[in-house]
Formats: sequence, structure tokens, C-alpha cells
Amino acid sequence: MGFTLFYLTALVLIPFAALIIRTLGMSWADFWHLATTDRALAAYRLTFGASLMAATANAVFGSLLAWVLVRYEFPGRRLVDAMVDFPFALPTAVAGLTLANLFAPNGWFGSFLVPLGIRGAFTPLGVVIALTFVGLPFVVRTLQPVLENLEPEIEEAAATLGSSRLRTFLTILAPTLFPPVLTGFALAFARAVGEFGSVVFISGNLPYKTEIAPYLIIMRLEEYDYTGAIALAVVLLSFSFVFLGAINVLEQWSGRYQK
Repeated sequence: MGFTLFYLTALVLIPFAALIIRTLGMSWADFWHLATTDRALAAYRLTFGASLMAATANAVFGSLLAWVLVRYEFPGRRLVDAMVDFPFALPTAVAGLTLANLFAPNGWFGSFLVPLGIRGAFTPLGVVIALTFVGLPFVVRTLQPVLENLEPEIEEAAATLGSSRLRTFLTILAPTLFPPVLTGFALAFARAVGEFGSVVFISGNLPYKTEIAPYLIIMRLEEYDYTGAIALAVVLLSFSFVFLGAINVLEQWSGRYQK
């Protein structure tokens, strides 16, 4: 417990406390002005909107991928399972450069998509692609242990009692899988909100168009506008806390509903 509290204090509580103390040094009017500039609002919209879209896509397709990896045997299954952790091992800057090259107009994917009117690089779509890439493992790795612990006999018993596959999924599987899927969604969303390295290369960083909030914080720091950077950081931090708190409430409600 002592080591846990020490590391928690050193790595989390002290930095948060320093940020809050610096924020308290500003008046409310100054904070509101710095946090709600037109450029900041545009960055918030892109950051939160792209993060929500990426987390939703990961919740859907990550759940399908986890189901396939647990329930089916096929050639290359272990390789696919190992590739799920690839975004964890790959430096985010390398991921951003790779995605930018793939979806550029002359890239492997972009050369086919751009003629169809789908531009993946230097557009908001590119931000969603990068955030989806870095957030996928959170959903898959959160859901896999739950699926592995589900006993197939329960589904077989439901089938012998005349339950259809859809009814079995809705009444038996869905209530059990909902909390871990929601947790994976929350983790993917939280990671996406603070992601920087994989987005900065593929987005193009155009103010009011493809500029994310973390990049705007870096820009404020490079301009030695520390108060502006702190104001933006507090907004992101506050929103993340509120979102994670709401997810925890939903998980508790879901757990009581299952009981």
C-alpha cells in the first residue's frame, strides 16, 4: 500500500495538483477567455468528435474481433492476436507517419480512395483513422478475458430450451458483455482525447480545420503562453474526469441490473 500510494502521488496527484494550483492563479474571466477562443473551440470540436467516433468504431469492431479471436480457430489466429497489441508497441510518431503515407493521395490506400472522393490524410477523417488505430487494443483486451470465462454450456442450454440465437445474445450474452465493452469504449475515448503523436502527422494541423486540442497546447507552450496551455489542459482534464465518472456510474448500474 505504501509503494502504491507513493507512485500514485508522484505520478498522478502531484502533477494534477500543480496544474490546479496554476489554474487557481488565474481569474475566472481570464480562464474563460483563454479556454473559449474560436481556435480552441474548433480544436475541442474536432478532438471530442473524432475521439467519440473512433471509440464507437472500436467498440463495435473491437468487440467483433475479440469474439472471433476467442470463439473461432483459424490459421494465423495467434498472429492476429499478437497484432492487436501492435499500437501499444509502435511509437505513436511512427504510426502517424505510416498512416499519413498510406492515406496520402499517392499512398497505397490513398491512390484508390482519393479518386472516390475519400481523403484520409490531412482531413478530419485522418484524425479519426489515427485515433481508431491507437484505441483498438483497449476494447479487445478488455473484452477478451470476459469472453474466455463465458461457459458455452449456458448458450447450449438456452438453445436446447428453444431459445433463438438472437434471444440468447440479447438475454444472456449482451448483459454480461455490456460492462466490459463500455469500459473499453471509455478507455479508448480517454486515450484518443489525449493522443498527439499519431495524429500530428496525418491531420495536417490546420487551425480551425484539422487542429486537435493537444497540438494547440503544444503550440501555446512553444509561444511561451503557459497560462493558455494550462487553460486548455484543464478543460481536457475536466471533461475526461466527467466522462470517466459517468462511465463508472453506468457500469455500477449495469452490475446491479445483472444481479
